[in-house]
Amino acid sequence: MSQFREIITKSVVAKGRKYTQTHHTILPPNKPSGILGCWIINHEYKAKKSGRTVDVFGTYEINVWYSYQNHTKTAVVTDKVEYKDVLKLTYRDDDCEGDDDVWVKVLQQPNCQEAVISDCGTKINVQAERELTVEVTGETKVCVAFHDYEDDWDCERETAEEHHEK
Repeated sequence: MSQFREIITKSVVAKGRKYTQTHHTILPPNKPSGILGCWIINHEYKAKKSGRTVDVFGTYEINVWYSYQNHTKTAVVTDKVEYKDVLKLTYRDDDCEGDDDVWVKVLQQPNCQEAVISDCGTKINVQAERELTVEVTGETKVCVAFHDYEDDWDCERETAEEHHEK
């Protein structure tokens, strides 16, 4: 005899993904004459669900190594950047309960695509990129077919006395 059962479980009920390019302007203490390198470090973030979106709040540091005084000296300038990314969610199950658990995965850590000296010659323009994905878990129902095999089996019952005689 086959029946159906509903199982309540936690599963991924919504997902979101976002790729972001940003432009930052950094003002070094010395007039730069060349860019020697640029890297982004110390990426930190946290996420909060807000309706049908997830807000990801984060920070990272941009470090630019540059030359100045006509390429005779070098220095590193650091700028801490704050960001907020809003990721739209696509729901697989609209009837979920308790969908407040948010999981963030960084697909592309913030990194420098380009660092150049501005046209005025006193600033450094940095183009950065990052990509995030989020998953929201919640309680949902799964419907499964259930079959009670014990009812269909035609087993002979063996008693303890019969077992000892054999």
